Amino acid sequence: MTTRHASCSCGQLTATTTGEPVRISVCHCHACQRRTGSVFGVQARFPQDAVTVAGDSTVFARTGDAGTAARFHFCPVCGATVYYLMDAIPGMVAIPAGAFADAGFPPPRVSVYDARRHPWVRLPDAIERFE
Repeated sequence: MTTRHASCSCGQLTATTTGEPVRISVCHCHACQRRTGSVFGVQARFPQDAVTVAGDSTVFARTGDAGTAARFHFCPVCGATVYYLMDAIPGMVAIPAGAFADAGFPPPRVSVYDARRHPWVRLPDAIERFE
């Protein structure tokens, strides 16, 4: 079984996963752009029982377009988001793909808020897209 380790920039907050992600997606919404400081966010979802978290986190809750909340857990020392929980998807943990710092991490299969994608961003042709 595959085991992967995600962490914040300073290493104080970590998440260890077992098994493969249920879904890997790219989000182009403005909130993800602001949260990541990039033009999109990439997240991998895992069942909650496949994720072990260690370290202290601070939580920022945000209500999305659909009216449900997501709770972003970030390191109180370096500020990097390591995982988040979404009310709309109970029992799942989303981890930013970059927190794994693994160039061999599987690619995204879904693109959401694709209408807000920066025109110069290129994604795999076979990716499933949602406006």
